[in-house]
Amino acid sequence: MTTSAVFFRQPAWVRVVLATVFVTLVNSAALAAGCGPVFQSGRHDLKIMSDGVERSAVYFVPSAYDGKRKMPLVFDFHGSNSHPDGQMNRSHWDEIGEREGFIVIALQGSLDGSFKGAHAWNVPGVKPLPGVSEENGLDEEQFIRDAVAYAKETFCVDPTRIYATGYSGGGRMLSQFICNGNSEFAAAGFMMGLRAGYPEQEEGVWRPRPDTCKPARPISIIAFSGLKDDVNPFSGGGKPYWQYGGKVAVGRWAELNGCDMKPMTAEGEEISVSSYAGCKNGVGVMSYVIADAGHSWPSQKLLFQLASTDNQPSREVDATGRMWDFFQTSGGGLLAGQPGQAGCPTAKNASLDSTGGQGNTCNQPLGSASSEPAVVGDL
Repeated sequence: MTTSAVFFRQPAWVRVVLATVFVTLVNSAALAAGCGPVFQSGRHDLKIMSDGVERSAVYFVPSAYDGKRKMPLVFDFHGSNSHPDGQMNRSHWDEIGEREGFIVIALQGSLDGSFKGAHAWNVPGVKPLPGVSEENGLDEEQFIRDAVAYAKETFCVDPTRIYATGYSGGGRMLSQFICNGNSEFAAAGFMMGLRAGYPEQEEGVWRPRPDTCKPARPISIIAFSGLKDDVNPFSGGGKPYWQYGGKVAVGRWAELNGCDMKPMTAEGEEISVSSYAGCKNGVGVMSYVIADAGHSWPSQKLLFQLASTDNQPSREVDATGRMWDFFQTSGGGLLAGQPGQAGCPTAKNASLDSTGGQGNTCNQPLGSASSEPAVVGDL
């Protein structure tokens, strides 16, 4: 006998009580998930208690937020000697969130930066930079976990579509957070800061130390690097926390995700992209290398052409928009679907001989990959 049959065989007063209890439980679950309350749209300051300490953050709510429809959420991690507002100004995740309909939260690292109002992350296994105070270094991993839990309880968010991105030191923090077995994020994006564990040297070659990166599960990764980055050099070297290069880090994540280790590539005069297929759980690993970019978030003038899909025609997006598109394809949820297409990188108004599908080559020489100037000392 079905549950519905049992229900309707009860006396009328019993059915009313059971229905009331059911509705109450459903409503309570919705409220507990943060659905119901409506928040003012725009960017706002936020305080979150973590390990007995009040921590700072900034959050953005799009105008489409109504407290009823569960929205995706993107965490945006600032670089060293920066802060949440500065990072959101750099990445403009709030602009993408307003257009696409999702919430953004930028957390603040616990270390004081080398100048007033600046902050840095207390990255596990990394000593603070010269001039950065260690006195207030806190447990950043606990803070991130608490922030995710707070967001789930406070806002109406889809728990399977919570993503994170990090710039420079924020990328290093995010990398180690995932390496240490935390599974809060469905996918992650990195700008000039992807790591895959602590660096170690073996027979004169630098590599990620295997025992310092043990993610809880396969996770989709997209990374952007600049060949003119003299802070976190793509080829390796640099500060003690860096050493192995960006290509090694991407390859290690492909290995950790169980991907085919021979990437498909698309190359242009100024930008190249590598995409690893066949990864476990349908996740994806993708790397963009920009020839003319230094240590900065790419300018909104630098666009990436995406191939057409059943839902949308081919279009151009900037680096932040490219991350968002990647999250919706390779990182669509905790159990992701098929990896997304690589997309051909292109300078604005350049024409291409290919639609830029995965594994194709961009035959048209690309224009200058200009970047916004980096903030001095922002690592």
